[in-house]
Amino acid sequence: MAVNPAPLPEFHAVPGVRLGTADAAIKKPGSDDLVLLELAEGSAAGAVFTRNAFRAAPVLVAEQALAAGRPRYLLINTGNANAGTGEQGLSDARACCRAVAEAAGVGAEQVLPFSTGVIGEPLPLARMLEAIPSAVTDLDPNGWAKAAPAIMTTDTLPKGATRRVMIDGKPVHISGISKGAGMIRPNMATMLAFVTTDAAIPADVLRPLVRELADASFNRITIDGDTSTNDACLLAATGQSPAEVLDSRGQVVPQLREALASVFLELSHAIVRDAEGATRFVTVEVGGAADSDEACRVAFAVAESPLVKTALYAADPNWGRILAAVGRAGVEDLAIDGVSIHLDDVCIVSHGGRAPEYTEAAGQAVMDQQELTIRIDLGRGSALERVWTCDFSHEYVTINAEYRT
Repeated sequence: MAVNPAPLPEFHAVPGVRLGTADAAIKKPGSDDLVLLELAEGSAAGAVFTRNAFRAAPVLVAEQALAAGRPRYLLINTGNANAGTGEQGLSDARACCRAVAEAAGVGAEQVLPFSTGVIGEPLPLARMLEAIPSAVTDLDPNGWAKAAPAIMTTDTLPKGATRRVMIDGKPVHISGISKGAGMIRPNMATMLAFVTTDAAIPADVLRPLVRELADASFNRITIDGDTSTNDACLLAATGQSPAEVLDSRGQVVPQLREALASVFLELSHAIVRDAEGATRFVTVEVGGAADSDEACRVAFAVAESPLVKTALYAADPNWGRILAAVGRAGVEDLAIDGVSIHLDDVCIVSHGGRAPEYTEAAGQAVMDQQELTIRIDLGRGSALERVWTCDFSHEYVTINAEYRT
């Protein structure tokens, strides 16, 4: 079950973007599992991909196509990751790209493939090739609500976000979808996320921007500390809006940057809220750090501790587990007397030990909440970072034990 999930929004159509879906019977017959996202000619795109050494075939092919700089179509399938499939996987991914290219009248290098699902199984190529023309025929500017569930794997609900902002009286639209519920410690982005805007953002500005946005959102979530072979996060800009979105230095204006950042955060938080078996949504905030890397190291040590996560599931204010995770995070010359830890506003640790004012009842009241913040101050500097995570439940083990059955 998801933690305080939000329903899919009423998506704004993004001029220059259309989406189509099809049933290729990859997961099971009777539900769409193939998505095609079309970008207008002249669109720019940037993406970040998994750093897992066993990167899936579609990741390798998508990177090559993105480098060519003329993206027109994204082909996304669920149910099969096409990872760990060697040369056959690369051949299959390219065959799918050629099929889209032939049906849409573009070059195969203008099609970027993305896959998610079971690792180590070959793509059901014949069924995918048969379904691709249906996805092309289905292309619709208002296809977001159909596309969001068609990219799900173990997700319990579809995830989407949308914005419309006015810049000098002219509208700019943003819409995006994401999927993910397990194998999430992205080390770049998330399982899969696709965000589009009609803003006119050139590729040389867009590419560093997507990494910056991902680093502050998808790179700050963790469910189980695992990095997928298929993680990808893409931002595309069609340039169809008449708004001027670059400032005098050639950078994206604050209104648009903030709107994009909020979409990235919403999509990444939705993944944590829908984490496999999750019952709690937890913010881990580390301040007083010497630098950002140190803050993140401590935050992830706490957020990924199985002992902390199981205590969260049980609503057990076993603060010693948090203390221990901070202590093993590898902070050099950590002065424990300067460390304080709070559950929301309840101080549980100060001066290296249990806070004198702390009571079990106060800690229990916070742990009973579906949403809470673990706040850690290292007392070493001014850097602050946040990471978002969830608890570990019996259902997480069941889902992953039975994933292929």
